[in-house]
Amino acid sequence: MKKTALVTGGSRGIGYGIALALAKEGWDLVINGMRPEEGVSEPLESLRAEGVSVAYARGDIGSVEGREAILKVARKAAGGALNLLVNNAGVAPKQRLDILETTEESYDFVVDTNLKGAFFLTQAVANDMVAAKKEDETFSGAIVNVSSISATVISVNRGEYCIAKAGLSMVTSLFAARLGEFGIPVYEVRPGVTKTDMTSGVTEKYDKLIEDGLCVTKRWGFPDDIGKAVSSLARGDFPYSTGQVIMIDGGLTLPRL
Repeated sequence: MKKTALVTGGSRGIGYGIALALAKEGWDLVINGMRPEEGVSEPLESLRAEGVSVAYARGDIGSVEGREAILKVARKAAGGALNLLVNNAGVAPKQRLDILETTEESYDFVVDTNLKGAFFLTQAVANDMVAAKKEDETFSGAIVNVSSISATVISVNRGEYCIAKAGLSMVTSLFAARLGEFGIPVYEVRPGVTKTDMTSGVTEKYDKLIEDGLCVTKRWGFPDDIGKAVSSLARGDFPYSTGQVIMIDGGLTLPRL
């Protein structure tokens, strides 16, 4: 049976790692991003090389118009309701400022994408899934939210990012509880220090911290680490664990003396 997943921010970084893992599992994909399609042709073709269908949905999840554009492409590609939504798209503050100096502009920029956009995209997809489940009991749907250790680990120079990720954790809990009666699980994966273009500017800093014991597993995380976890959740390997957080942080958040 055809199964289709929407991965927001799926053309680069963690999102691409997730998309590639799903493609290897046979999932047809809808990849969302902000760049023109010609600017992401290379990752899209790499995904298609796995023998799956790949559609591109350009749009900003932080805006109503952007979400509508994304959903239009996704519903067409899926022929109705998606089987999987991966809320991965995220932005960092354009400038890291102490919380005593953070601007409303920066707060809105981060929270609109990382939290508000994910909430309302989830709401729309969840309603599609519920309708599909009511029409056909064999329909299978799931939602995975990609948050961050920043949901609980404080960085006072990017408070808006921490707030958004903490809020996304509550979004997971809320939708897991609401969709439980329909057999639609909702999960959160929480990456730690992951090597992507978003962390390229702090590579030297974290290289030293990791060498000095920041993580129990003494290396950076990679997009493939998150991809493996999401594909396992999508496969249904954890059917009795809705609402749970899967830590992918190399043991960074383990309490240690």
